[in-house]
Amino acid sequence: MAGDVSFDVVSEFDVQELRNALDQVRREVIQRYDFKGATVELEQDATELMLVTDDEFRAAAVKDLIESKAVRRNLSLKIFDFGKVEPAGGNKVRQRIGLRRGLSEDLAKKLTRLIRDEFPKVKSQIQGDAVRVSGKSKDELQRVITRLRQLDEVVPLQFQNYR
Repeated sequence: MAGDVSFDVVSEFDVQELRNALDQVRREVIQRYDFKGATVELEQDATELMLVTDDEFRAAAVKDLIESKAVRRNLSLKIFDFGKVEPAGGNKVRQRIGLRRGLSEDLAKKLTRLIRDEFPKVKSQIQGDAVRVSGKSKDELQRVITRLRQLDEVVPLQFQNYR
């Protein structure tokens, strides 16, 4: 086991970059003419964002702003789970935007099954909300990373602790 090399498959995003992107959205909303006199409240929580605005049109415009600022800050759009726009009372609408972080149990099982089926020389283990992949050959692990990058999952995948 001493000759094994390993890495972790995780799904994370930089919270500070997200905060910076949301600050840029707030500043742009203040300056834009089409938002003059409009209410736009954007609050960040640990697991979601809450958007409160005057109507669905402005909610869609803020959504576009969030996406463009996130892309500029190298955040994947897969971290956002945009909910439905619903009435919030007082002629306002609310939209919950979930933040996806970590691998779900189903996705982790799917990844380990794929690795086990396609790469018999490599072992994979589920460790909380990450998957540890280990093997004897670095080349084999590089092939696993290449294969996992080809997947189109609902969460962005990163590869950490490559040793």
